[in-house]
Amino acid sequence: MWVCPKCGRAFKKQNQSHYCGDAPKTIDQYIEAQSEEVQPYLLKIRNAIHDAIPEAQERISWSMPTFWQGHNIIHFAANKKHIGLYAGEEAVIEFGEMLKPYKTSKGTIQIPYKEPLPLDLIARIAVWCYETGNHP
Repeated sequence: MWVCPKCGRAFKKQNQSHYCGDAPKTIDQYIEAQSEEVQPYLLKIRNAIHDAIPEAQERISWSMPTFWQGHNIIHFAANKKHIGLYAGEEAVIEFGEMLKPYKTSKGTIQIPYKEPLPLDLIARIAVWCYETGNHP
């Protein structure tokens, strides 16, 4: 077990990524809590999803930035080496051909920081999730 020296929480993994203290309450707070290198990726993804489904509300759900309209539509989050896009298993199946360059599993799409962001694809996935009612 590893114990965070800042907050005292115990984790199975050494140096487990987590929030010390209270989780962010807004997407702005979430983005501001990330490293300066990661923030531009998160902002671009947020803007692409917002432009694609502007009627959806922004919130934090499962400690991640989430777009919501009666239910969670799509989440995204910063990870150590990639952005995680959480669109649900059906979305990963639906867009499987276009997602071949990315690692996927159980409704999760990993977009490495070293790769260009596929903003058009992210927007298409968000619209599909919104229109079909697919839940991540």
